[in-house]
Amino acid sequence: MNRLETLLQDMIENIRFEDLPVTWNTFDFEGFSESKTLWDYQQNAVRNAIKVLWKYFEDFVDYQNNESLEMNKVRKEKLFNWYKDNGLDSDFDFKLTNKSNYKLLTEYYPQVDDNRISYENFINRMSFWMATGSGKTLVIIKLIQILSELINREEIPPHDILVLTHRDDLIEQLKKHVDEFNRSNENNIYLHELKEYSEIKRNPQLFGTSIFYYRSDNLSDEQKDKIIDFKNYDNDGKWYIFLDEAHKGDKEDSKRQHIYSIMSRNGFLINSSATFIEPRDIVTCAYEFNLSSFINAGYGKHLSILKQEIRAFKNDKEDYNKEEKQKIVLKSLILLTYVKKFYEEITHIQAGLYHKPLLLTLVNSVNIKDADLKLFFRELEKVAIGEIDLEILKVAIDELWEELRKEPHCMFEKGQKVKVEESILKSITKEEILKYVFNSTVHGEIEIIIRQSNNQELAFKLKTSDTPFALIKIGNISEWLKSELLGYEFQERYEGESYFENLNKEESDINILMGSRSFYEGWDSNRPNVINFINIGTDKSAKKFILQSIGRGVRIEPIRNKRKRILQLYNAKEIDQEVFNAIKNKVLPVETLFIFGTNRKALETIIQELEQERKKDGENQLTLFENDKIKKKDLLIPIYKQSKVPILERKEQIKFEISSEDLELLSKLGEFITDDRVFLMRYETEPKKIKFLRGSLKERSNFNIKEKTIKNVDLLVQRFFNYLNLAPKDFQGLKELDEEIKHFKEIRVYLKNIYEIQNKIEKVKNSTKFMKEVEEQYGEIPQEEYLKKVKSISEEEEFESGGQRIKIKYIPNHYYVPLILSEDEKIKYINHIIKVPSEVKFISDLENYLKRENNKFEEFDWWFFSKLDESLDEIYIPYYNPNINKMSKFYPDFIFWLKRRNNYYILFVDPKGTEHSSAYRKIDWYKKLFEENGKEKVFEYNEFNVKIKLLMKPEDPAKVLSEYNKYWFDNIENMLNSLM
Repeated sequence: MNRLETLLQDMIENIRFEDLPVTWNTFDFEGFSESKTLWDYQQNAVRNAIKVLWKYFEDFVDYQNNESLEMNKVRKEKLFNWYKDNGLDSDFDFKLTNKSNYKLLTEYYPQVDDNRISYENFINRMSFWMATGSGKTLVIIKLIQILSELINREEIPPHDILVLTHRDDLIEQLKKHVDEFNRSNENNIYLHELKEYSEIKRNPQLFGTSIFYYRSDNLSDEQKDKIIDFKNYDNDGKWYIFLDEAHKGDKEDSKRQHIYSIMSRNGFLINSSATFIEPRDIVTCAYEFNLSSFINAGYGKHLSILKQEIRAFKNDKEDYNKEEKQKIVLKSLILLTYVKKFYEEITHIQAGLYHKPLLLTLVNSVNIKDADLKLFFRELEKVAIGEIDLEILKVAIDELWEELRKEPHCMFEKGQKVKVEESILKSITKEEILKYVFNSTVHGEIEIIIRQSNNQELAFKLKTSDTPFALIKIGNISEWLKSELLGYEFQERYEGESYFENLNKEESDINILMGSRSFYEGWDSNRPNVINFINIGTDKSAKKFILQSIGRGVRIEPIRNKRKRILQLYNAKEIDQEVFNAIKNKVLPVETLFIFGTNRKALETIIQELEQERKKDGENQLTLFENDKIKKKDLLIPIYKQSKVPILERKEQIKFEISSEDLELLSKLGEFITDDRVFLMRYETEPKKIKFLRGSLKERSNFNIKEKTIKNVDLLVQRFFNYLNLAPKDFQGLKELDEEIKHFKEIRVYLKNIYEIQNKIEKVKNSTKFMKEVEEQYGEIPQEEYLKKVKSISEEEEFESGGQRIKIKYIPNHYYVPLILSEDEKIKYINHIIKVPSEVKFISDLENYLKRENNKFEEFDWWFFSKLDESLDEIYIPYYNPNINKMSKFYPDFIFWLKRRNNYYILFVDPKGTEHSSAYRKIDWYKKLFEENGKEKVFEYNEFNVKIKLLMKPEDPAKVLSEYNKYWFDNIENMLNSLM
């Protein structure tokens, strides 16, 4: 099987972050600055990076402050073999056909076989494939902070850090974000140009972290003015290098890619981009969140690329009359008006929700004769002064409706359609366009606002209005002032801030932004709802421009600092139900980005490029089916609420896990620091926490001697104070199962043709027809009789791809049908199935048990069970995880529901053979929530008396502590006996 997907991300998926050593998982992943925090997907990217670094620097060969080139070679070999074990069989070796590259590479990688250098030499790398506007720079800075801390903790080698990007404005953006980060963090990051390397190494910073940066295209193997010879900064290849959109280019850039690898050959290379095409970058992708994933996860607007074309501005000999030009401008203004009407309704319900909708017009030419920007501006002016043909307005609306009434599909979102209300669209008047677009009640001439301190932007307002409605942002406005705007009235203003800088602020009244390519990099805005691409062609740079600008226009933020669509925010309980109910039917237009392109070819190019950003080639999604039998049953699950009482104030203390060695270290610190003010200043804590620490150390209470040794006193103290802040989750009650089990709707298959799999699933699913026939013939028969009837059903199908086989089974009492299992845990062409050996064996044991006469399931009125998937499902038991010093969620492998008269049992089963100390922790928290005096609590729900039970399998039953014996089971009969 030829794996060219995001293979590294799959490989680290089963590494549980909370199970990493304490020194690898105790970081603040959210904080960045006073005004910025990392979104969950950015935090996930950072966590994935740490998992890769842990695997490379500790799990393969433990660094432990003992680094050698031989150890580095062993790491590369182990990582490369890990890739191959997980399905990598592509030929990624570098073929030395270019003399210049041959000379360069063989100097550092002398082992050449048949003019090829093994990719094993370059495997110490990972990439981040993240959508434009998703905040890659923040992820890079956060990772730099964490790399610095890992170096201080002596977990990774103390190599220098270098950031390479390909444009000056991206370097300025990096500096701006670092400055913002430094204002809110003690351990500051100091940026230095790479040319300063020798000087900085001679005179290092006393505090903080020194980071180097340079233009990636100015690195070479020769020395010129700004071009520098990398060999002068090679540092024996001991660099951590971050590439920010620095991976593309011509043949010269190909040599540069080798230079980046050479400089990090004994360190690590981290590559970030919104658009990866090179297979090596895709395979080594540790985190994929490209545009399609960004939109599907709810962080972006629905994306609709309209078939209607802006051909009236096409620069060729075709004769498009004035009416056609006006019509296409009107269409974009009509759509903007339509969206703004819904925005206004939402604002009347609650102020501060959503962004002010914006029309973004991006053009190819600015200052030539009949430039695209000039033509568009002239048509805009005609609408402003009232030269608007009402018949053309009507035709424009009708043509828009003709396409939108068919509810076109949104890109990347299966089943999501664009829905427009006919009555509202068709009722739009020229007066409403004036109001919502031009900020005026009557037509009027345009006047220009300029700021003396800004030569890149012009604002426009009607003389009949007090506020500007449009803004032009281009490289230089002087040519426009000379040639295009003679005869207009000007207002000169001297305020410092530009309209463009204030565009995202609530007080901005700008409704139209016009410009070229001068601002699309580094521009953050969630305001665009309509984008016009005028005469932007299909060459390489234009494609990138289109992708980048769509990426910047697609973001959404319904509530300040909450970047997800309103439905996701409602599901996450981050918006009031009453508000949600009031606005839910009004948000679709505001959550949609409509795009017009110049011609069909350009549109096809956009679509092709965007389709290439899909997560994995050949990815298909399968949906399994809810079992018809469960529709008449109450399937209950526990739900929880956040406690308001932290550990510090709780009567029942939760002990802090620590090793004997670390406890002694902490005790010596307590004896050494006699003045509490030292604790207050150094750890930014509170007097009552210091008192609690001193009391605990004196009495040796509130400690549980279990944890591995950390040997870092500052980390120990900070962990203890953080632990005192913890507020555990409490049991809230029971609810009926709704969407908490959903993994069976998202079975991913990485095959180009899934017809055969679908057929086999359908065939097994049809086994349920037999069940219906039994019911029709016998009615609602007793459970015992029912089981005898279904024992004869052994419907099963097999499917194989690349030597990896799955079984498709029908099990009558499972929550969804059919079940898909694989005895190969490393199966790669399908996910979210049962493949862990212990789970597969459990299902086999269950099937065999059900075939027995008089099995104990027959003693229940009814029963069902379901596999749980911790990555997608939402049924869990909360517990304190000392590894991360936070509350975690324990997801058992299976849940059973069993009813016997008025007695109702929820049984969690985890047969995977859990390591003892981890299992004890989870059992302890289960007991806190669901037991009292050693017995299960009884919860009332309707007519049921409900008990919640947990059973696990130990790695070695002989080593289980006697007090935990009743939470282990050996077989299915033993499992059921525990309930009886």
